[in-house]
Amino acid sequence: MGGCFSKPKPVELKIEVVLPEKERGKEELSASGKGSPRGYQGNGTARHFHAEERLPTPQPYPSPQDCVEATVCHVKDLENGQMREVELGWGKVLLVKDNGEFHALGHKCPHYGAPLVKGVLSRGRVRCPWHGACFNISTGDLEDFPGLDSLHKFQVKIEKEKVTIRASKQALQLQRRTKVMAKCISPSAGHSSSTNVLIVGAGAAGLVCAETLRQEGFSDRIVLCTLDRHLPYDRAKLSKSLDAQPEQLALRPKEFFRAYGIEMLTEAQVVTVDVRNKKVVFKDGFKLEYSKLLLAPGSSPKTLTCKGKDVENVFTIRTPEDANRVLRLARGRNAVVVGAGFLGMEVAAYLTEKAHSVSVVELEETPFRRFLGERVGRALMKMFENNRVKFYMQTEVSELRAQEGKLQEVVLKSSKVLRADVCVLGIGAVPATGFLRQSGIGLDSRGFIPVNKMMQTNVPGVFAAGDAVTFPLAWRNNRKVNIPHWQMAHAQGRVAAQNMLAQEAEINTVPYLWTAMFGKSLRYAEPVTCLGSQEKDPELSCGGLGQVSGVPRSETKSWGKCQLQFPRIPHRGI
Repeated sequence: MGGCFSKPKPVELKIEVVLPEKERGKEELSASGKGSPRGYQGNGTARHFHAEERLPTPQPYPSPQDCVEATVCHVKDLENGQMREVELGWGKVLLVKDNGEFHALGHKCPHYGAPLVKGVLSRGRVRCPWHGACFNISTGDLEDFPGLDSLHKFQVKIEKEKVTIRASKQALQLQRRTKVMAKCISPSAGHSSSTNVLIVGAGAAGLVCAETLRQEGFSDRIVLCTLDRHLPYDRAKLSKSLDAQPEQLALRPKEFFRAYGIEMLTEAQVVTVDVRNKKVVFKDGFKLEYSKLLLAPGSSPKTLTCKGKDVENVFTIRTPEDANRVLRLARGRNAVVVGAGFLGMEVAAYLTEKAHSVSVVELEETPFRRFLGERVGRALMKMFENNRVKFYMQTEVSELRAQEGKLQEVVLKSSKVLRADVCVLGIGAVPATGFLRQSGIGLDSRGFIPVNKMMQTNVPGVFAAGDAVTFPLAWRNNRKVNIPHWQMAHAQGRVAAQNMLAQEAEINTVPYLWTAMFGKSLRYAEPVTCLGSQEKDPELSCGGLGQVSGVPRSETKSWGKCQLQFPRIPHRGI
């Protein structure tokens, strides 16, 4: 795997071109770029592809009329370590100078379109300024999550100390590249009773596992099942954008799954796992045998147990339909949010301009206190109060009162009565692992699935990833922790897939999450990276305490430059 290698001398160098993904040669079926691709058979052996199993012969590099070429700068216009957006007529390109070499890449992060020029360039990678995804500047490949796609890499030429870029017009407009994937050579005939890989749960972990298998040359059957009625979507966005529709949240279109032979079973609930016979049973009685199994069932939201708990218009936000209905009921009316964690505060922030009133009920003294500390919690609380949100702290719900079956009032243990047309619960979650209790797959006392660094459970051939697992965190001397971050689920899904293929990969990424409220973007890394700047924004920085990483987007360039050892690592279970 190469890149565009050139030095600031008045000579023309040979350039190794990384072509748009769909035009690459057949030899690039492995995302790691190591050797020839391998398929994985049900008996646990690896095998090389036969000629007929490879992807179709790629199209040649686009003809001149399909490309655009432009001289964009002088070699001395950029210092080492600098990045610049340059215009090619059909679109912009990110030009990077690193160790005297120039690289040209797509300029937007494929995840949600962040301008990478505002990110951080370090050790041959550029990190997205919004959500932390990392891309290799020599290949454009995605190397750290979140997100699914990589960047296009464009040809760079140095002539007479001028930098010229040649790029595909189509690639400039797409701004994203899906890695080359194998296709399934053993599709099922209808509902076949066996599969090589079964993935239970179609969140980030499950989808990334399936895609990684295909990227690494796995060409046998993959079945991905989900309780949801929708194809995999960005559930983390639901609480930030209650009006989002399923098609807007979809991580991949239906055609993608068809093209790469990833079979989707929607509204499919697994009720039993038989590890001795390598078989699962679904609620409707359907039985499916597997060779390798990934468990990524996620979590189930906690609900209230108080009087009136079954009244209408009380929601846990799990689906786009839930979010959309909350918004409809809250418009111009009274909304109560129970829980001042990330989900509750995001919902409250979104509803401030939509609802007549927004109230937040919380057991703690300040929002986010366990995660971010009291100082940051109070700063955020003040920001919400300035936007008309009322807080009722150190109390909880004692009763939900209804009129004609629909919510009318929320009664607190402090005796305060809140008018409420809709109530959103954000009071935590429990692992959705009840179906595993008699399976022989290990669960801890709280229902989490313990795994090792390779995402392997106590049962050979059974892996687990996502919100329902505890795993060894390197930064905590390998203590088992549960960190239900969107980014972490991506990483765990990839590691699980790599170890299904006997690649001996280990989970080794810094847990990281983000949120956005009232135009402020708060970033939180566990446990070693601080993004805050006390001088520029003292209310949202760690202030030298190392408790929190929270900054406006304008300050994200400090990513990776401040290394602090956190005095405590706030996460579930420790």
